[in-house]
Amino acid sequence: MPRPHHREQPLPASDRVRIVEQRTLADDWFVLKKTSFDYRRDDGRWQLLHRETYDRGNGAALLLFNRSRGTVVLIRQFRFPAFANGCADGMLVEACAGLLDDDDPHAAIRREAQEETGFAVRAPRKVFEAYMSPGSITEKLHFFVAEYDEADRVSAGGGDVAEGEDIEVLEVPLAQALQMIASGEIQDGKTIMLLQHAAIVGLERLV
Repeated sequence: MPRPHHREQPLPASDRVRIVEQRTLADDWFVLKKTSFDYRRDDGRWQLLHRETYDRGNGAALLLFNRSRGTVVLIRQFRFPAFANGCADGMLVEACAGLLDDDDPHAAIRREAQEETGFAVRAPRKVFEAYMSPGSITEKLHFFVAEYDEADRVSAGGGDVAEGEDIEVLEVPLAQALQMIASGEIQDGKTIMLLQHAAIVGLERLV
């Protein structure tokens, strides 16, 4: 399986953080590092801290929706970490998403949406950004919404077989997707955020 393109970001300069030591623990699929640093607390005292960070690059996520039909497009795929942490079959229902690699967020989400769902995205609109697990993972996600209709379908989707993807494409009413959150059928954080955003704003006002 080819390793994804990933460019590490240099540590920013800060008057509250002094790097003491940084060691690479793993550099296989992505980069795991252990960093020791002095942190200046609010009272002015310096405290030595140790943190491990997993750097996989930034990503983008998209909720495809059809205003007139009240539907959204989601995907179902196997996630080994979820399987290892108690998800019986490892299958998660998600919004389409992927790493930026060397693309800007708009180009990346168009690429991922077509690869995973089979829909060519016309006009993705960015709605917010979020750090998804800032206690240990550096990744920041760019969240998008975009309207679709059947004419935008250019393939069956399904993902990249070379990357081990075996994706099922789902088209469900927004109301049903929200019920799937309540029932536990949807447990993916980025997907819950996008669906709740759609519910608050309303499909008629998303774009």
